[in-house]
Amino acid sequence: MARDGFSVEVGGESTTATLYPAGQSAADGMVARTLVLGHGAGAPQTHPWMVAMAGAIAAEGFGVVSFDFVYMAARRRLPDRPAVLEATWRAVIDAVRSRLRPDRLFIGGKSMGGRIATLVAAQADVEVDGLLLLGYPLHPPGKPNQLRAAHLPRVRAPMLFVQGSRDPFGGPEELAPFIHGLAPGTRLFAVEGGDHSLATPRSSGVTLAATMARVAREFAHFTASR
Repeated sequence: MARDGFSVEVGGESTTATLYPAGQSAADGMVARTLVLGHGAGAPQTHPWMVAMAGAIAAEGFGVVSFDFVYMAARRRLPDRPAVLEATWRAVIDAVRSRLRPDRLFIGGKSMGGRIATLVAAQADVEVDGLLLLGYPLHPPGKPNQLRAAHLPRVRAPMLFVQGSRDPFGGPEELAPFIHGLAPGTRLFAVEGGDHSLATPRSSGVTLAATMARVAREFAHFTASR
């Protein structure tokens, strides 16, 4: 799959973004449905997991844009301060709107990338059509009382939470009580046996590629009603 890269300026620094084309773009470059996908805390947009997930979603007819947070682009080990993580998200959203002019824009990501997306979407001046949250980190492993959900009711767009049943950051049964009262259309999609990366045990006979294809189809169904 051919990909196009471009730079994004963030507060005096820069990072890179990558477009996975959907194959449904208009001749003038417009992408009707675009998903911006942020990576988790420990691996960049080039990680095989991110590449495979972006490809699976692109195959469902979406333009998918992945990007690196500034610390990852600069090869720093520790994530940026929350304000910088959020500023990066906002800069990428602005760049995607300017370059691709999508009819509908969805944002989200894996773990931290998705959580920061929800923090940005909870802000009054940010409008998106929906969010895809892949392994939402509801709490740190082993610390179920340190919840990261207080801001979720302020997110005005519907959210699709994709959560593995073995996720130490919070399984579907932990997330379920928070779904009620969120934006209309918000859903929880459970991956039975899935871990934080949605991978199931080898004994299940289900490959990660097959799971990603299921997630991509579920996301396409989710957006069809938006």
